[in-house]
Amino acid sequence: MAAFEVLKAVRVDEAYANLVLPHVLGRLGLEGRDAAFATELAAGTLRQQGTYDAVLAACIDRPLAKVEAKVLDVLRLGAHQVLSMRVPDHAAISTSVDLARSKVGQGPAGFVNAVLRKVTRKSLEEWVAEVAPARENDHDGWAAVAFSHPRWVVARLAEAVGRDQVDALLEADNVPPSVTLVARPGRSSVDELGGTPTVYSPFGVTLGSGSPAGIAAVAEGRAGVQDEGSQLVALALAGHLDRLDTPLDKFDHGDRLDHRGSETWLDLCAGPGGKSALLAALASQHGAWLVANERQPHRAGLVLQNLVEGGPNGDPSGASGDPTGERAKFFARSQGPLVPGTAGVVAADGKQPPFQEAAFDRVLVDAPCTGLGALRRRPEARWRRGTADLDALVDLQRSLLDRAIDLTRPGGVVLYATCSPVLAETRDVVESVLSARSDVVIEPIGGVVGQVPDSAGPIEGTVQLWPHRHGTDAMFMVLLRRTPE
Repeated sequence: MAAFEVLKAVRVDEAYANLVLPHVLGRLGLEGRDAAFATELAAGTLRQQGTYDAVLAACIDRPLAKVEAKVLDVLRLGAHQVLSMRVPDHAAISTSVDLARSKVGQGPAGFVNAVLRKVTRKSLEEWVAEVAPARENDHDGWAAVAFSHPRWVVARLAEAVGRDQVDALLEADNVPPSVTLVARPGRSSVDELGGTPTVYSPFGVTLGSGSPAGIAAVAEGRAGVQDEGSQLVALALAGHLDRLDTPLDKFDHGDRLDHRGSETWLDLCAGPGGKSALLAALASQHGAWLVANERQPHRAGLVLQNLVEGGPNGDPSGASGDPTGERAKFFARSQGPLVPGTAGVVAADGKQPPFQEAAFDRVLVDAPCTGLGALRRRPEARWRRGTADLDALVDLQRSLLDRAIDLTRPGGVVLYATCSPVLAETRDVVESVLSARSDVVIEPIGGVVGQVPDSAGPIEGTVQLWPHRHGTDAMFMVLLRRTPE
């Protein structure tokens, strides 16, 4: 029942499974093993949907597009239990038939019974061998079925990572990620979080078990859930950090920035606010101020929740987060007891934000993208995007990066990041902007981020992380320094 509701929300409301699932589990009162089963059933079905659809198509005498959507959801859930979970065939079929009967009717229930009985006749490996194209003749077609990715995604990822590694990447996309937490420096420490320290970020830990909500620092907003790759994005913008307990201004920044008494930083595309919260903590240690901008008002509200003292339940009313008021000319300040280092949250279009040109020392452009680097945690994203979406996003990414450079003072830096390794969104966007401007150069990323092994990006000096190499989302990063024209 819970998994069916999640699939329906994803299909009808375009919800993200990882966001809607906790609400469904809570409403149905599922905990422990029941919650774990429902989670694997929902996420695993979405992850393997392409494979299961190929199998179901071989078991049904009409196109899947002619099968009622709710019935197809039930069939996919049943196929996952039969082919990929340790559920006896008879139990998987029985529960699927009962679900179809309660949600759709008696006739569809009989149809579900007949189809799933056909599915049980072969193992997953046998089905893939039967329904997928021959690997040696059509690798992308075979991989699309075997690893459950749209064919165009396979091709784009192969272009980015190389044909020799694309299978490993696709396989990694189908492995649920560990829960990774971030200790926001100056507000919490990794020792408070338990778990195992992350390999590259000095702020992170991975949890072996348990809920993050049960950790005091997370509940109080002093720490949060954040992929290690996203943590490294904040590090790349903030400077060359090696140790959690050393003030930021003690690190060597290569004299790239004018170390005035106070810097102003900007997170141009801040929603939902995880990177902003880490950047604000780093800014506070540096004596700097962070402005967080987000176009969509409801997402700007999520950013504000991440930047209010006390965490998501903090009171967003009261004193200003910028007690001096000196930076009001740069932005509309949000009123509230904001965390140290935060100047305000703005809801504005990143292409035309209400900021003066050359107003910021450091700007992060975590650009809207296809999200094909985070398919481990958002499996449904692979089914929502198409090449037309990619073209529109690339235009937006170019515009945002170009505007971010305008907002950065000469000598300052812009970090352009995407949660996608697709070359159109990474290499091509950067090269396009560089070719049109004479006031910006690539600054090789150094420090902790630059030392991550096997992370060279598609342009010299850039960084590309990978799930199968680094255990992170596939974050791309390039640091650009604005120079006098």
